[in-house]
Amino acid sequence: MCKMKSLLLVLTSLFILVYVTGMTEKQMWAAVKLARNTCQNKHKASTADIYKMHQGDWNVDHSAMCYMHCALNMYKLMYPNNTFNLEASMKQTPQLPDSFRQSAETCIFNCKDEAKTLDDKCVAAYELTKCMYFCNPEKYFLP
Repeated sequence: MCKMKSLLLVLTSLFILVYVTGMTEKQMWAAVKLARNTCQNKHKASTADIYKMHQGDWNVDHSAMCYMHCALNMYKLMYPNNTFNLEASMKQTPQLPDSFRQSAETCIFNCKDEAKTLDDKCVAAYELTKCMYFCNPEKYFLP
């Protein structure tokens, strides 16, 4: 229970810091690492599958797809009906480091409707994040 409160405090502090000042790349990668650690433990996604996605190989287990849903959900980027929350994502992009902002905005608009398998939240998140990766692999920063 104490561990969960500590995580919530860290996430809340990070959220406030980001919305007040914007992120440096170092802060962005720290937030990515936090989401990765939280979601990987929660969904038992293998490190190999996570690595594969970051290398462009999206042939992964369902647990890795659920990991991606967890990550998107942490950032409030998924609606309960498993569609992408465009409004929330556009509110967050100004806080990204300059070097990632334009790519993120472009990929968000290109991929906002890519969730097709809405009856499975994990697959829907997978479809969205896969599109975002292939939109610009060099600037892909999701956990």
